[in-house]
Amino acid sequence: MDIKFKKPGMEQLRQLALPLAVVLGLLALWLAWSGVGQWRDHQREERLATARDSVALAIGSAVKTQSAQLGKLVATPAVQSALLPVPAAVPVVAPATDATATQPATPPAMAVAPAADFAAAAAALKAAWPKAGQVEVWPADMDAQFASLPKGGYGLLAVAEAAIVAKAPVARLAKAGGQKLVVAAPMPAGKVAVAVAVVQLPPDAIVDPLKQASAPGGSYLALRQGTATLAENGDTALANGAEAMAAKIPNTDLRVVAGLPDGSGRAFGLGAIPSLAGALLLAALAFFAWRKLGLLGHAVDVEAEAVPDTTLEQALVQAPLPERPVAPKVVVAPEAERKPVAIDRGIFRAYDIRGVVGQTLDAGVAELIGQAIGSLMQEQDLYYIVVGRDGRLSGPDLSHGLIEGLRKAGRSVIDIGVVPTPAVYFATHHLHTGCGVAVTGSHNPPDYNGFKIVVGGETLSGDAIADLHKRIADDRLYTATSPGTLAERDVSQDYVDRIAGDVQADRRLKVVVDAGNGAAGELGPRVLEAIGVEVEPLYCEIDGTFPNHHPDPSEPHNLEDLVRMVQRLGADLGIAFDGDGDRLGVVTRSGENIYPDRLLMLFAADVLERNPGAMILYDVKCSGRLPGYILRHGGSPLMWKTGHSLIKAKMRETGAELAGEMSGHFFFGERWYGFDDGIYAAARLIEILSARNEPPEDVLGALPNGVSTPEIKVDAPNGDPHAFVERFRTAAQFENARSSTIDGLRVDWTDGWGLVRASNTTPVLVMRFDADSDEALKRIQGEFRAQLLALDPGLNLPF
Repeated sequence: MDIKFKKPGMEQLRQLALPLAVVLGLLALWLAWSGVGQWRDHQREERLATARDSVALAIGSAVKTQSAQLGKLVATPAVQSALLPVPAAVPVVAPATDATATQPATPPAMAVAPAADFAAAAAALKAAWPKAGQVEVWPADMDAQFASLPKGGYGLLAVAEAAIVAKAPVARLAKAGGQKLVVAAPMPAGKVAVAVAVVQLPPDAIVDPLKQASAPGGSYLALRQGTATLAENGDTALANGAEAMAAKIPNTDLRVVAGLPDGSGRAFGLGAIPSLAGALLLAALAFFAWRKLGLLGHAVDVEAEAVPDTTLEQALVQAPLPERPVAPKVVVAPEAERKPVAIDRGIFRAYDIRGVVGQTLDAGVAELIGQAIGSLMQEQDLYYIVVGRDGRLSGPDLSHGLIEGLRKAGRSVIDIGVVPTPAVYFATHHLHTGCGVAVTGSHNPPDYNGFKIVVGGETLSGDAIADLHKRIADDRLYTATSPGTLAERDVSQDYVDRIAGDVQADRRLKVVVDAGNGAAGELGPRVLEAIGVEVEPLYCEIDGTFPNHHPDPSEPHNLEDLVRMVQRLGADLGIAFDGDGDRLGVVTRSGENIYPDRLLMLFAADVLERNPGAMILYDVKCSGRLPGYILRHGGSPLMWKTGHSLIKAKMRETGAELAGEMSGHFFFGERWYGFDDGIYAAARLIEILSARNEPPEDVLGALPNGVSTPEIKVDAPNGDPHAFVERFRTAAQFENARSSTIDGLRVDWTDGWGLVRASNTTPVLVMRFDADSDEALKRIQGEFRAQLLALDPGLNLPF
C-alpha cells in the first residue's frame, strides 16, 4: 500500500507569512537598535578619550613648564653662589721685631670656608620666582627633615627624594597644609648635588584642565595619583570602573582616568556593523515573507500537484535539506541539559583551580569562586580586577559566572576577552589593577578548564587557594550593597607595543609558530612580527577542541608537525606555545627539541651580561649542568619547587632577575614584570639568536647537553601522587648520592640524577632522568626502577 503525504498548500504558507514577517521585523528592529546604540556608545567613548587625552596633554604641559622653571632657576648664579663655599684665605704671618723676638710665635690665623647657605639659596629662588608659595632648600641627606617626621609630613620628602634619585626636577601633588603642586630639583655645587630645592605651588595649573574639561554627558573624568583621586568631573558613580580608560601623564605619577556607563547590549554578541547588517538582512527577509508568501498566495491558490511547472511551494517541499555539518564534540552540555555541580575541594590545587566542565566545574561554581576572590579583595581594599579567558568552548560560560560573582562582591571588572594568560598578567600591570583572573585549562584536554588568580600582585597558591574553598564552604562570602561595574577593554595592541618597544631582532629570522589552536594563536605571531620576525603560522586558529594535536609543547610527539614544517619551509627555528601561551617549546631545523633547561642557560648568560651576580631560579626538574653554567657566567643559581605561582613567589622573595621551569615556563624580572610568558620568552630568544652571526641551530647546539629523558608521567596508585611520593621519600635508599626533598625526591650522583615528584595538576607521578652518558642514564633509571617497584610492584614504568 502506497502512503502519500499531502503537501502543504499555498494557503498554509500564506497563513504563516504574517507571523513570520512580524518575527523577522521585530528581530530586525532589535538588531538595528543594538547597532545604533553601540555606534553611539563608540562615538561617546571616542569623545571621552579625546577629552581625556586633551586633559592629560594640558596637565603634562603644565608639569613640564613648572619643572623646567625650577631646573632653570637652581642653576642661576644667585642661587649657586649661596651653595659654593668661599675659598680659604692665605695665612699671614707678621715679621718678628726686637720686642717680640723673644716671645713665642702666634699661630697663623686660618680662614674657614663657610658651609653652604641654604636659607640664602631659598631666598634667591623665591626672589626669582615670586609667584611660588613656600620655597625651601634642604641638604641632600635631608637628615633634619626625616628627624622631624611626622611633623613635616612625608609628601614633601618623597618628592625631594624622587628628584635626587632622578637627578632631575620632579613634580607631584602632595598634602602640605592642603593640596599643593610640589616641584623639587637637585641643586649641584660643582658636580655634586649638595642640596635639593622644594617649591610649593597652587594646584590650579594641573587641576583646572580636569575641572574645565568638556566631557560627554553621563561620563566621568578624574585626576589620580596612586590610589588617591585628586579632582573629578562628571558622574562620580562611574569612578570604580574608570581605570579601564586610564592615560598616564609622562614623567609623573599622575594619570587621567575616564569612565562611561555600561553600553548598549550586544544582540547575539554582534558588534555595531554586524548588527546593522543583520538588521537589513532580516528586514529584507520580513519583506519577502510578507510580499512573496503572503500577497502572492492570494493570487495563486492551487494544489501543488496540479501545477506542472516548478513553483515556490515545490522548491520548499521537494528541495532536499542541506546536509548538516558534523559538529565537533562539545565538551559543555547545553544549558537546558546541564545540571549544577557541587563545589569540589579537589579542584582547588597547589597553584591554580582546575576541574572538568560538567563534572566538577560549571558557571555556578565559577560564580562562587568569583565571589570568594572578590571577598578576599574586599579585605585588602582592592576594587579593580582584570578577567580574560582562553579559547575553550566552556570559556564564555565560566567567565560570565566568574564575573557575576566578582561583581556580586562589589568588584569592578575589566573584561579583556579571549587572550593568552600572559596578557591577563600584563593587563594587571598596564591597567594598574594588581588583580586578575585567567579562565584557562592551560595545556589540559578540552573538557578541562580553570582559573589562574592574581590578587594584590601575588599569584595565589597553596593555602591562599585552599582558603577560597574554605570561604565558600563556610559561607564567608562578601555581598556588596550594589554590584560592581563591568567594562570591556582590548589590551592586545598595548601588549604588542610594550614588547616591541623593548625587544627587536637584529636580523630577520624565519620562524614557524605552532600555537596548537590555543589562545596564543592570534597574539603570538603578532608580537613576533612586530619585533621583526618572518612568521609562518601553524595551527594558529583558536579552536577550543584542539583538533590537530594536544597543546602541550613539553610532550615531544606534539612537536612532530612543527619539526616537519620547519624542515619543509627551511625555517631558522620552530616555536611552540601551550594552550594558554605561558609556556614555550623550541625546535631547530634539524628537528632537535631544545629542552627548556638548556634555553634557560642561554637566557641566563644574556641576563648576567647586564646583571653580574644576579640570582637565577630553576625548578627541580632542570638539568644538573644548569647551576654550573650559571656560576661560570657569574650568576647565583637556586633550585626551587615546581609551579608557576611558587616560582613567582620565590622570585619576589629573592629578587631574582630570571627563573625557568622544565615545563617551559620562563619568568623575566629583568626588563619585564616577573610573570611567566611564553610569548615574551620567544621574543627574548629571537633577540639573542638574531644578534649572533651563527645560525640559530649552531647557537642552540653549543649549549651544554647530555643524555636526558622528557617528563615521564606514570599513573599514581589510587590516584594520589602526593601520598605515594611521601612514602617513596621515606622508604627509598640511594647510595653514594645526594638527595633533595624540596619537591618530591631528587637524587644527584656525580654523573647524573633522577627525580620523582607528584604532579599538582593531574593524578600522576612525574619523573625525569638526566646523565652524562647512556650508561649512566640506564644505571640511574635502573636504581629508581628497583626502588619504585619495591614500594609498589603494580606501577607501569616505561623504563
